[in-house]
Amino acid sequence: MVATLAAALLIVSAALAAEPTVLLGNADPFAVLAGETITNTGATTITGSVGLDPGTATPGFGPGADNVTIIDGTLEVDNGTALAAKAALVTAYDDAAGRPITATIATELGGATLVGGVYDSASTTFEISGTLTLDGENDPNAVWIFDMDSTLLATGSANVVFIRAAQACNVFWRVGSSATIEPGADFSGNILALTSIALQTGATVHGRALARNGEVTMDTNTITRAVCLPAVGPGTGGGSTSGTEDAYLFILAGGLFAAAIGVLAMRRRASRSN
Repeated sequence: MVATLAAALLIVSAALAAEPTVLLGNADPFAVLAGETITNTGATTITGSVGLDPGTATPGFGPGADNVTIIDGTLEVDNGTALAAKAALVTAYDDAAGRPITATIATELGGATLVGGVYDSASTTFEISGTLTLDGENDPNAVWIFDMDSTLLATGSANVVFIRAAQACNVFWRVGSSATIEPGADFSGNILALTSIALQTGATVHGRALARNGEVTMDTNTITRAVCLPAVGPGTGGGSTSGTEDAYLFILAGGLFAAAIGVLAMRRRASRSN
């Protein structure tokens, strides 16, 4: 009886303590967003919208050999939609930058396996050379925030692997200057960079490339906006914890009910013995 109640309380505490997602708001539909310019070389495919504000230059968007194919999205340049997306990006960036740190870890992430949390770098930069494994611990709402005051580098051997319900939509890279994704890298997560993002030849991004003030440069890339999949069981899979909380609060209620029944039974036995 007491054990059941204690277990229920522990489950609820864990659910409520889970790191909430970073809300992208009006920036959510965008796979690429920049402040100054968006430049492309070669044939690049983007799933999701592309936005630029206050800049207006988008060289390499075709027609011709240098061209961008946009799937399930639109090109928004120096208009109300792009302005609203940029404002939402500023809010999201500041949110990610202000989260309490779970752990300070080494610069090199290749070879690491990490559960959800907020991680900052001991050297102010992060680098991925090899495979980074993100473990959702069977929670599709698990969130990772990598917080660095300087640069992000994903080398050509970089790869991000998701296990036990982890999702790319819930991974955020808050970059205090600029990010570079080198040729051949298979990168995942939402890059929120203060300055610029360089996607070099053939790099793949499962997430978003969002540059607050500077430019996004692309070269024969594939960029796919990360969308959370619905969860099977507790949670919604969209980064919100409300579904999980409801489920575990139900468990807590059941535990309290069981405890009450147990106390009543003990009192009845005590009264009979007297």
